[in-house]
Order: sequence, then C-alpha cells, then structure tokens
Amino acid sequence: MNTKQWVVGTIGGAIVLFVLGYVIFETLLGDFYAANGGSATGVERDPQIMWAVAVGALAYAALILVALRSHAGSLTVACGMKAGAAVGFLLWLCADFTLYGITNINNLTLTIVDPLVELVRGGITGAAIAAFLPKFA
Repeated sequence: MNTKQWVVGTIGGAIVLFVLGYVIFETLLGDFYAANGGSATGVERDPQIMWAVAVGALAYAALILVALRSHAGSLTVACGMKAGAAVGFLLWLCADFTLYGITNINNLTLTIVDPLVELVRGGITGAAIAAFLPKFA
C-alpha cells in the first residue's frame, strides 16, 4: 500500500465509520444503548467533542488498513469485510470487557452486544475501504 492509499483509506474509512456510528448508535440502537448503561451517571458529554470522535474514527480505520495490508495485491470486498469485522469485533470486545471490569459505564448485556454491533460496523467499513482503495493505487 502506498502513502496515497493509506491517507485515502484512513480518511474514507473514518467517514464511513462516522456515518455508520450515527446511524447505528443514535438512530437504530440509541434507545437500547440508553437502556443498558451501567450505574455511572453524568458520563456522556453534551455536546460531544467531535474532533475527538473523529480522531477515534481515524485510528479505527487505520487499524482496519493494517489488517488489510497483507491483502494489498489481491484486495476484494469480501477480504475487506472479513478484516474489518475481525478488527471491529476484537477491538470492542477488548475495550468493552475491560471497561465493564473496571467501571460502571455499561451493564453486561451491552458489554456482550456492543462487540457484535461493531463486527457489523467494522465489516461494512472494511468492505467500503476495499471497494474504493484500488482506485487510488
């Protein structure tokens, strides 16, 4: 992967993650996430710090690109989906269970469901990156 592909893949992937995050976590599952918070109160920011969310999305997209690096010569949408799904699931399985173990932010139900939701979000993002990345070779 060349530098142009890394930049385009990271930025494009971050945009996909950002849009999917809004659709999934605000529109489709917002009530579920609100109902399954832990006992901690006052932990959500209002308004959110969007530059920090963007940095997180850029890092997430970069992780997916690291997973895709070994497929650079034969990158397919299916490969992208598998790699993105694995990254999303493992990243959030790690984060969610660690946070569950040390904080009261989420209950166990949300801790189990969130990595599965991220498997889908990461998979869609990986597929999108794989679809547009070869155009910038």
